[in-house]
Amino acid sequence: MTISLTDPSASLWAAVPFEFWSVVFFILGCIVGSFLNVCIHRLPLDESIVSPPSHCPHCKYSIPWYLNIPLVTWLYLGGKCKNCGARISIRYFLVELLTGAGFLGCWVAFGHQSTALTLIYCMVLGGLIVATAIDVEHLIIPDGITFGGAIAGVVCSVLLPRLQGENTLLGGLGHSLLGLAVGGGVIYAIVRGGKLAFGRQRVTLPAETKIVFGETAVHLPDKDVPFEELFYRKSDVIVLEAKTVELADRCYRDVRVRLGPEKLEIGEDEFSSEETPHLEVVCSEIVLPREAMGLGDAKLMAAIGAFLGWQGVLFTLTVSTLVGSIYGIAMILLRKQTWSGRLYFGPFLALAAAVWIFDGPALVNSYQQLMQRLLGR
Repeated sequence: MTISLTDPSASLWAAVPFEFWSVVFFILGCIVGSFLNVCIHRLPLDESIVSPPSHCPHCKYSIPWYLNIPLVTWLYLGGKCKNCGARISIRYFLVELLTGAGFLGCWVAFGHQSTALTLIYCMVLGGLIVATAIDVEHLIIPDGITFGGAIAGVVCSVLLPRLQGENTLLGGLGHSLLGLAVGGGVIYAIVRGGKLAFGRQRVTLPAETKIVFGETAVHLPDKDVPFEELFYRKSDVIVLEAKTVELADRCYRDVRVRLGPEKLEIGEDEFSSEETPHLEVVCSEIVLPREAMGLGDAKLMAAIGAFLGWQGVLFTLTVSTLVGSIYGIAMILLRKQTWSGRLYFGPFLALAAAVWIFDGPALVNSYQQLMQRLLGR
């Protein structure tokens, strides 16, 4: 085993076979994965990740330690709660397995170089796994992950400048801040530009078209559009010029209607959206809000940049855009996604960032050499 002399714990880690630490890192990753499952479940609900202890989400049964062993317990119980028999999502098992494999991969890839570098990359992968799972399930990425990740990236770059390929504290700090700014700035520009260019969808309808706003969706003549696909932020609003408007207790004629997630405006009158579960209008055109990309993606990219630097940012953006586009088109062709529907982008950012961590620079070098050969011919 070859250990870098710059690693202060080199002699300690070298005293035990490399293979032993490989097993340790896998087990450690599975244990951390169990905690990540808690974060994935509770963060979107604004619940504490510390208290109460692990429990069944269905019957609230407090899980004892011997029934909370990563991987083993889920398999032993067949993916069911020991107390009530309710199904426990396979996501719990997969997150533990993926985290264990990720920690093992980090040790195999970087354990020969630096233990500290290995542990930092393990932390990054853990954050990416949480962000991915929450984005897939809820189409959000909590600020605790993104803002916390950005701060952690800057601190780690200062404590271990080699994370940024630097030898000095200031060098590590500078590269981390630059990566943070480039990552967050580029995605934010895309978010704002997309909002300006594609933020509104104008739908022209036949004259005297009746539109019904229900509790969960807008009912157009040819389709229903769930509010969750329209209202990504509080400022999003549906706008139309109505010939007639019918509420439960009143009617309007020839007025402008603006409906947002919290407020309904009909002419000069204002109502609470939640307290107006049913609304019928007659109009010939409606403007629906839509989003190109969420701010959570910009904040996640800033956190990735704080750890991986500006070069990692450019690689992550390129690869994630390519993979995300292929996935999105495939889903549309399979009719599991619409052109106007929202697609989570966090998982593709996380995947591309993980690729950069393990082999990004080598892939970029191979690509450059290939292009040189092709152009040289």
